[in-house]
Amino acid sequence: MSIDVRTEAGIATIAFARPDKKNAITADMYARMADGIGSATADAATRVVLLAGSDACFTAGNDLQDFLANPPAGDDSPVFRFLHALAACPKPVVAAPCGVAVGVGTTMLLHCDLVYAGDNARFSVPFAQLGLCPEAASSLLLPAIAGWQRAAEKLLLGEPFGADEAREMGLVNRVLPAAEAIGFARAQAAKLAALPPASLRETKRLMKRALGEAIPAQMAAEGQVFGRMLRAPEAREAFTAFFEKRRPDFSSFS
Repeated sequence: MSIDVRTEAGIATIAFARPDKKNAITADMYARMADGIGSATADAATRVVLLAGSDACFTAGNDLQDFLANPPAGDDSPVFRFLHALAACPKPVVAAPCGVAVGVGTTMLLHCDLVYAGDNARFSVPFAQLGLCPEAASSLLLPAIAGWQRAAEKLLLGEPFGADEAREMGLVNRVLPAAEAIGFARAQAAKLAALPPASLRETKRLMKRALGEAIPAQMAAEGQVFGRMLRAPEAREAFTAFFEKRRPDFSSFS
């Protein structure tokens, strides 16, 4: 399954465990994460969710071969089940990205409440480079967090950026040495787990209230466009070039 899920002392840890593939996410892994968040939400003894990889790698994003073999089809597809479960989780979600955090590895952080990055973290949202559009409501949330121009630079160019810039943008709370980030995030999660759970839930609910139904609505809008673009010639050229290890050529598209 390549996702480790365990609960201890009120903290449900959902960890990427596919280091040989840089924790690239398959449909089965999305399903496992969705189920893990669902269980944490339903379990009264679970107070906090912690998302982590290793101190060398968070996730390289979608496993492209698996993704193309199992493209998302509707809200019941594993990737959308995971994203909706994460966005709707009423309990605090803490994340500890280290190393690469590509695509959904970056956009999932927009739905986390506390993010502690290793100083080796490298973020990117290369959807436009792949002939696609943003997902996970990132076209709504990244401008809200980072400002329009900065979000446009990241989403349109898709170029990687480091942990310090992510902190300046508001995507990350704190940058720590990579070997310390996961432990620090777990310690912060433990602090949350010791607090009154109803207070945490109500505080999070009120903080998210202004967005109301905007997040799921934006996810749905992005999902429709994403599905159409995934079948378009631009994406086909981008993915073919990726597998052939060459630069894509978009000069013939208008």
